[in-house]
Amino acid sequence: MATQHPDHAAKPFWHASSFISTAHEAYEAYVCFSELGIDEYKWDWEGKLVDESVLERLVADHWQYFKKHPLGKDKFLTFRLPNPKVQNEFRLGRALMGILSAASLAKQVGLFSPPLFEVILPMTESEKEMLSIQEAFREISSLKHPLYNLGGNGTLKHIEIIPLFEQVNTIINSDKILTRYIELHKIIFGFEPVYIRPYMARSDPALNSGLVPTMMAIKIGLSKYKKLEKQTGIKMYPVVGVGTLPFRGSINPTHIGKFIKEYAGISTTIIQSAFRYDFPKAQVIKAVKKLNKELPKGKAQNINAEDEKQIVKAIKSFENPYRKSIEKLALLINKIAANVSKRRERVLHIGLFGYSRGEGKVKLPRAITFTSSLYSYGIPPEIIGTGRGLKKAMADGSIKIIEKYYINIKHDLTKAGRFVNKQGLMEIAKKNPAFAEIMEDIEGVEQYLGFELGPRTLDEQQHALITTNIQQSLTKNKKVTHLIDQAALLRRSNG
Repeated sequence: MATQHPDHAAKPFWHASSFISTAHEAYEAYVCFSELGIDEYKWDWEGKLVDESVLERLVADHWQYFKKHPLGKDKFLTFRLPNPKVQNEFRLGRALMGILSAASLAKQVGLFSPPLFEVILPMTESEKEMLSIQEAFREISSLKHPLYNLGGNGTLKHIEIIPLFEQVNTIINSDKILTRYIELHKIIFGFEPVYIRPYMARSDPALNSGLVPTMMAIKIGLSKYKKLEKQTGIKMYPVVGVGTLPFRGSINPTHIGKFIKEYAGISTTIIQSAFRYDFPKAQVIKAVKKLNKELPKGKAQNINAEDEKQIVKAIKSFENPYRKSIEKLALLINKIAANVSKRRERVLHIGLFGYSRGEGKVKLPRAITFTSSLYSYGIPPEIIGTGRGLKKAMADGSIKIIEKYYINIKHDLTKAGRFVNKQGLMEIAKKNPAFAEIMEDIEGVEQYLGFELGPRTLDEQQHALITTNIQQSLTKNKKVTHLIDQAALLRRSNG
């Protein structure tokens, strides 16, 4: 599933600039389908401005392609809705109306109908949120007037919900939400869902809880979906929302085999902008083909009750120091974030991006900008909290359970560790006590891996020099956008 996540650094191969406006995203969807071999494209009503006539634009501009590869049958366009508990309901209403009108349009012009039949519900925390969207859609589809009959063609009366779980604890307990959803779905609509696509976020739980807690939560989620499928007989097709850098999921065309092994059990992976545009096109196409071929073969690891108990306990050893440090770094992160280049047209987001702790509240930028900010300062966020967590895990023996389920932990930390500007951070730590914890994390990761963190290649060494320049420029309140852009190109991802 290709998405509009703005994590790319380079100019897309099909476009004139690195910034992609709303007006160009329908064409982008076509390119993802026709040139990259991607099956699905997420149309994001939640976090950004959208072209509401996307279906008309696709069909009008690329009629022959979609006549041969119909939407809803061979290729898929999936709306991510705004969650009404945190955003104005008018965007939700417009999205649902768009799905209904798409069904009528497709039928009218002789294409497969309905072309859109699933929606992603972000920030899902209960079965009631899922069911309320389906009930709202049923009500809208039944509206009638002499001038219109929205559901009159009988093409679409019910939509499938793809619940997006965005917090560590929610992911771990998401099977309970799905169990209640199945039960209530049968009571309300008279039938059980034929299938469910539980969608686990990867970036936002990492932003809120750190690298290792997020990975362990996803492994528990995958194991539980496998058990739930066996218990209910309802097929589960898990989705994971990954980005290119290890902190956001480590899906990278250069080591796609490791990703497939790590996330065995998923049916759909997200392919964000950096994956598509910061690597050679031929390499991207080859990686997409491999994903399409290999993902269906993967089987999730089984996690028994005792292992789950150990994992949940170990998560706190990583999550607590991570949050402690992020609170101290929040002002710096936001200062850097103001310099990060925009890649898409976004709307103000209200919700998960930040977390409450004690009496205070930390406000953080969105996950991509957050990740870009820390990498640009020479502190890959993968390291934060992880070094202290690893020290404790090695001392109490829980490292075995972590390594059992987080298969590529050493690979991911090694990759991220090459972007640590250790020398620059040591100088900052002499003046800023908050960085003493970061140095402790670096030490802990080095102890675990058995070697020093820092650049190895010429590109990585150049990246370190740029981050030193950024560190020094920020102390003088200079703009550093051009430097952040240069560093992003070197690591092949904005954030």
